[in-house]
Amino acid sequence: MSHKTLAMFDPVLVKPAIVDSFKKLNPVVQWRNPVMFVVFVGSILTTALWVQALAGQGEAPAGFILAVALWLWFTVLFANFAEALAEGRSKAQAASLRSLKKETWAKKLKGPHATAEWITVPATELRKGDLVLVHANETIPADGEVIEGVASVDESAITGESAPVIRESGGDFSAVTGGTRVLSDWIVVRVTVNPGETFVDRMIAMVESAKRQKTPNEIALTILLVALTIVFLVVTVTLLPYSMFSVDVAKAGTPVTITTLIALLVCLIPTTIAGLLSAIGVAGMSRMMQANVIATSGRAVEAAGDVDVLLLDKTGTITLGNRQASGFLPADGVREADLASAAQLASLADETPEGRSIMVLAKQKFNLRERDIQSLEAQFIHFSAQTRMSGVDVHGKQIRKGAADAIRKHVEDLGGSMPMSVLGIVEDVARRGSTPLVVSEGTKVLGVVELKDIVKGGIKERFAELRRMGIRTIMITGDNRLTAAAIAAEAGVDDFLAEATPEAKLALIRQHQSEGRLVAMTGDGTNDAPALAQADVAVAMNTGTQAAKEAGNMVDLDSNPTKLIEVVETGKQMLMTRGSLTTFSIANDVAKYFAIIPAAFVTTYPQLEALNIMHLASPASAILSAVIFNALIIMFLIPLALKGVRYRPLGAAVLLRKNLLVYGLGGLVAPFIGIKIIDLLIAGVGLA
Repeated sequence: MSHKTLAMFDPVLVKPAIVDSFKKLNPVVQWRNPVMFVVFVGSILTTALWVQALAGQGEAPAGFILAVALWLWFTVLFANFAEALAEGRSKAQAASLRSLKKETWAKKLKGPHATAEWITVPATELRKGDLVLVHANETIPADGEVIEGVASVDESAITGESAPVIRESGGDFSAVTGGTRVLSDWIVVRVTVNPGETFVDRMIAMVESAKRQKTPNEIALTILLVALTIVFLVVTVTLLPYSMFSVDVAKAGTPVTITTLIALLVCLIPTTIAGLLSAIGVAGMSRMMQANVIATSGRAVEAAGDVDVLLLDKTGTITLGNRQASGFLPADGVREADLASAAQLASLADETPEGRSIMVLAKQKFNLRERDIQSLEAQFIHFSAQTRMSGVDVHGKQIRKGAADAIRKHVEDLGGSMPMSVLGIVEDVARRGSTPLVVSEGTKVLGVVELKDIVKGGIKERFAELRRMGIRTIMITGDNRLTAAAIAAEAGVDDFLAEATPEAKLALIRQHQSEGRLVAMTGDGTNDAPALAQADVAVAMNTGTQAAKEAGNMVDLDSNPTKLIEVVETGKQMLMTRGSLTTFSIANDVAKYFAIIPAAFVTTYPQLEALNIMHLASPASAILSAVIFNALIIMFLIPLALKGVRYRPLGAAVLLRKNLLVYGLGGLVAPFIGIKIIDLLIAGVGLA
């Protein structure tokens, strides 16, 4: 599935976000963010003070109070805008989810068997329990299970794997997914979902709602921000009587105004991170959506950032999934070149990755060029789920390649027999974890083509990056220990679990969790459900069973097991973004103290003028400049909150040092520069 990525401030997103910013001024909505609620109340109070000043009873000039009130409202609106823009991006992505649901026609059966009459209906009219007949080159109209027949199915549109799979009634390979295509034979499918009840439908509703529970880390940060706000609120409230007492005693100066105290409080409390905190969380889930991964909770995204152990399935994650021809193993008395030539002939019309790899290997080893299909006047025998072999009839020869037992039956039907030496080769290949493909010409068995799992290019470097981040990688495979060890060494994983059973996976996860580690894994089968339910981050494949999807807390719509690495990186990026902006916000507040505290109390304590190290024009200009900067910095940081801090695979200590240097120092310096520039502009136009 592909997304149309909208620009950060695309009008399609900005216009609704501006409207939502005003809708979010509802006190019930504002109360959800205690820090910004304080700013909201301060905005109301300063607006009331401005109205009082207009009536001639103001504590300060009406223009000054109005300017402070307006910028406090802007502070609240900018925070609302950041959250609304993040939610808008998530809602826009819900539209791309709908592209998964294509209009398909179905052959709805009137009876329980394939021989029954059928009528053509739109797939959207199918109901749970309906039976549909699907022939070769037709699209499966809905999720369901095969109850009759056997067929080769192309699931590449969903899984990304070009190799067809066999789907048949009974057993673990009866589930089919709507939108996949039958390549050969036919099947009768019983529909297992009603329209509007599919997993994608539920996900669309969830994404559109854009409602997100706070994660434990975010709750802890919110508590810290609230605690700081309460401390500064108490300090600010006590400053008014203290200022009045000081003026009374000294018989000089004027007490600090309520407008100034509100401005002081807003600049002291951590409004920057509080205004962006919700946007960061929503944007984290949105970035998961851009990767075609739906997180069912913000908690899952955050947990992905703290993962210590990754359990990765071998096939399709570490290896290509599509087996590649790696060698020609001839029978006794057969030349390897003759075996390669026959295997190449049998693969001329084979468009699968395995077939193409046989062509390439024959060309590389024996310089065998591809034949002209037309000039051969050959009759190609395409693969079918029943025969489990394919081949070609050319010049009176019957050349076949396929599974060992299928070729054995074919040769015996022709009056021949399978040599014991070939059976031995088949066993050796299987023992190595490879797949044997037997080739025959008439009654003569020529030998075996070995198909091998190929480790993905660049995967070793990715695992090295994860290792530098302190994440341990473990390969999960059903292969024997010998095969697993060889692939694990080639891929560069830290450990492996061979001959994995559901019980073994579950035990491994619990073992690591008992040691205080967070574990992530992927899965798609019902036998993966217990382990997925136990894992802290569980990415289920969209093409997997319903049990797997219900057990996971994330679903990969592309059904790409490698996505787990990307999920972890996205989670870490969200945590890094939150940490970086928190560091910036706190450092930011420290710098603002030097601007607003001297200005606020210089009328009470003239000695505080010595702290005016920025040489701001006047107390009124200093206060207004600090309030304006406090509002504008939220707007300037919205792109960073939505896009996220650039992810780098570094250790925690290195990241902390970089954060303190870039965002700590940057947060300290930015207000000095920003407030001074705003002060010069205000003084230049004579506003204060």
